[in-house]
Amino acid sequence: MAEATDALVAVTRILSPHCHVTKMSSGALISDWRGRTRFLGMTTTDVQKFVVGGPEERAELVTDLIRAGCATARRKAYSDAEVGLWLRGVHLLIRAMGFGRVLRLLSLAAPVCARADLPSAEEVARLKRALRSHGRRSWFVNDDCKAEAVTAFVLLRRCGLNAVLHIGVREHPFALHAWSSSAGVCIPDADPRGHGFTPVLSISCGGR
Repeated sequence: MAEATDALVAVTRILSPHCHVTKMSSGALISDWRGRTRFLGMTTTDVQKFVVGGPEERAELVTDLIRAGCATARRKAYSDAEVGLWLRGVHLLIRAMGFGRVLRLLSLAAPVCARADLPSAEEVARLKRALRSHGRRSWFVNDDCKAEAVTAFVLLRRCGLNAVLHIGVREHPFALHAWSSSAGVCIPDADPRGHGFTPVLSISCGGR
């Protein structure tokens, strides 16, 4: 029973927010309410593959869902140059609009996309290295944790990977810090220079 629930959660996570997944005795019914209403059935075996199946099996099922129009294809990883452009653009946006207003735009800039598997630590670490390199050698960005955290969150989400943006506070001495986490990797570090920050705000699911 728990495995069936986990399987439906996995399918819902991949198809949300575009489609609604309803549990059926023979599997699941996918309802696509965008434009012309469509329905797609999944057998119990296919639903279970999202939990007990391997990456290849999940990727094959997601490909079928994309072909059926029920899921959004995953974007390719961004190049080093693109990461730098995004970082400078986000930094400029934060300076022009303010950090709070930029956070309200995340639902538009970081949509929920389909993914065949969970993000790997290597993939997230690669993005962290690129952001750290651009942030440290750019006099314009100058190691801005807010810009790095928001850029990481947006790029990970746009690649179809799960990420959470955290805003933390430290009391003594008082300070604020921002970082994004995905696959156990924090961008930038959650505890810079060994100082711990308590999260007071966490944003996931495209800014909601």
